[in-house]
Amino acid sequence: MIPTIARIIKGTLKPRSTARKAPTLKDLQVIRNALLHCVEDCDSAPAQRLRHKITATQTAKELWMLRNDAYQLISQQHNQTAAANRINDLISAFEGWLEPSQLVRIK
Repeated sequence: MIPTIARIIKGTLKPRSTARKAPTLKDLQVIRNALLHCVEDCDSAPAQRLRHKITATQTAKELWMLRNDAYQLISQQHNQTAAANRINDLISAFEGWLEPSQLVRIK
């Protein structure tokens, strides 16, 4: 019971995260290019659809959500290790635009 109460109190006393600065169009393009580069050697109809989604996306968070699609595509074209390495390499492009807790590496 005491650990539960301590966790609740800690959560309420923890400073709220400050709002992050929104990326500019140039910043978003850098992220888009990194994601597009990640799947550039994948050639299929799903790859073309993913490229279209990437170019149409408006926020860093939406781009981050597309990493699962990229992972699936790369692992089908190559293997899971290559896919994990490529997706993990994208983290640096997203740093500063998303909460650090969201930037989880694929193991």
